[in-house]
This record gives sequence, C-alpha cells and structure tokens, in this order.
Amino acid sequence: MGYPVVDGERLEVKRIREKIGDSLLKVKEYRGETYVCVARDCIVEVIEFLKSDSDLQYDYFVECVGADYSTWAHERDLTERFEVIYNIFSTKHSARLFIKVGVDDGQSIKTLKNVFLGAEYPEKEIADLYGIQFDGNEFDKGERFLLPDDWIGFPLRKEYPLGGEDVLFDQGDRGPAVEDISMPHAGESFEGKTGSEDVSGR
Repeated sequence: MGYPVVDGERLEVKRIREKIGDSLLKVKEYRGETYVCVARDCIVEVIEFLKSDSDLQYDYFVECVGADYSTWAHERDLTERFEVIYNIFSTKHSARLFIKVGVDDGQSIKTLKNVFLGAEYPEKEIADLYGIQFDGNEFDKGERFLLPDDWIGFPLRKEYPLGGEDVLFDQGDRGPAVEDISMPHAGESFEGKTGSEDVSGR
C-alpha cells in the first residue's frame, strides 16, 4: 500500500497546505522520498496533525537529525544555517514523510516530545552536538547528553576542529591525538605513490 494521491499530489502535502497555508515553504521529491519544508513555529502543529488525521495516521516517529549547512555552497531548501529533519511513518499507508525546519544560532524549536515521546533523546543529541535548542526539552545548567559535562563546543558544527585532542581512556590515562600517530598505510596515496614496500610488504 502506498501513500494516497489527490490530483497528482500527495494527500499529506495537500492537507498540510490547507492547514498552515504560506507556512508551507517548499515541497521536494528526491530519490523517491518527499520532503516538506515548514516554518519553524509550525512544527508541532504539523506533526500533531499528521499523527491524528484519520486519513493519514503518521503515528510512528522514526527519528530526527540535524544538519549544519554553513559551508554548503550549493542550492538549499531553507535559508537558515541549520536544518532539523523529522522522519515520520504512517503505519496505515506504509508511507514515509520527511518534515524539515530551518533554525539559526540563537533561535529554538518547540519540542516534539509531548507528541512523540521518542523525540526526546534525538532532540537532546542534536542539542548536544549542534547547539540547537528545543523549547521544553532543555538541559539542566551545566549538563550535556552524550558528551562529558565539561565539554566545550558542539562537535558536529562545521567550524569544529577535527582531531588534535588526546583521548581519555577508561583506565584514566590519555592516548595520543590522531595526528601524533598518523602514518601512511597500504592503499593510501602519499608522495605520488599508492602504498610502499615498508608499509604494504609488497
């Protein structure tokens, strides 16, 4: 069973447009999936509607993920630096729908944990790794979710440095940073060669 279509358009999209009007910013089909971009302040209203509508029944929250587009030089769906993408599923139609919202630094998104309890931890992961805040699902002061409480910064932001920090192991000792032990290996291209006798044994 597939998703219902009315006049060549997915019923979900038609119903969302009727519900929020101009707050439906864009609809995109990509590799067989439908992405619906909505205004940030409408996200709870839209998800609640998709879940409760008896013709749609998007009653399974799959996940939500974040993305940082600050260095992306190609066409964008939304203008804000970050996107949060919600993946929801209709058990009635065995259909999937992606809902996207944009958010900039200093802005926040309403939590979905009161609509789908399964949204609580994915939102906390996004907040911990990107610094995107969710109203109603905030951390206590000085608290992190995945990272140690004294961690500085948000490691999935594009400006965050890669490597360069010693690793703290469970025995309490610290290991070397990645660049301290970097060495060529078989199949790695360096100095115009691929592999070497010393490394690969060839």
